[in-house]
Amino acid sequence: MKRIIGLFIIMLVALSSLNAQDFQCSVSINANQISSSGNQQRYNEMRQKLYTFVHDRKWCQYNLKQNERIECSITINLTKESGDEYEGTATLVLQRPVYKASYKTTLLSFQDKKVKFRYADGDPLEYDESTNLSDLTSLIAYYLNLFIAVELDSFSQNGGSPYFSKCQNIVNLNQKEVGWNVAESGQSNRYWITENFTNSTYSKLHDFYYQYHRLGLDVMYETPDAGRAIILESLKLLQQVNAQKSNLAVVRIILNTKKDEIINIFKEGMPSEKTQVINIMKQIDPTNSSAYDAINAASK
Repeated sequence: MKRIIGLFIIMLVALSSLNAQDFQCSVSINANQISSSGNQQRYNEMRQKLYTFVHDRKWCQYNLKQNERIECSITINLTKESGDEYEGTATLVLQRPVYKASYKTTLLSFQDKKVKFRYADGDPLEYDESTNLSDLTSLIAYYLNLFIAVELDSFSQNGGSPYFSKCQNIVNLNQKEVGWNVAESGQSNRYWITENFTNSTYSKLHDFYYQYHRLGLDVMYETPDAGRAIILESLKLLQQVNAQKSNLAVVRIILNTKKDEIINIFKEGMPSEKTQVINIMKQIDPTNSSAYDAINAASK
């Protein structure tokens, strides 16, 4: 009987571990730019602990099935090492499948240029929502919550709100640290990304994610014309946000992430759609203005 009970407990623990996996996340540590990068064992340990930190915790309130796990990648590029102190950048990518299609759309793709943390051999990766126990775990927890928030926004109207609030809480706990501070130049760090998503003035950012993905891309397999029309309307939402304040951090991220996809979608559009999209995109993305001419070039 004791053996049966013991096996039952082991099975429950195993099932609990499986249920905790909200992410299908690639985690990488790149130390090629550090002169002492021969210390590969430390970087391998760091990567393995980060992988466990991401996958063995319960981050999302929903019990996600295996095929519903959030697909993302986190690559930390170390550029400076001083004892146990590290600096570098992080490349963040979030994708999700498109309904009934083999295609996956990228929701976020950008680089965080202000990564700084401490890590010593054997350090446990601890995290508490109410305090900053570690710069490294706060960084990873922030982006995991951001990934959940944006993913849920793409499936339901304002679905990511609880997780944007979690991002805001992490920002508040780290205000004195590099990468989190309101006073840092450029308005493109974690503080400003969170500010853009939680500022009610820019609420149409959330409408954009929902309309573009759930009402637009997800219907294109069956009704491509209807889906494309909705995506055009979602781009008008971005245009409205840009009119409120140009060069927002999140709008820049969206444009850099979606530029090529938008071009490919509207190469198949009606002439009137092409004209509207080209005008919208050149207005809100002047840096890449000439790239959008490819929408029309395909029809010649």
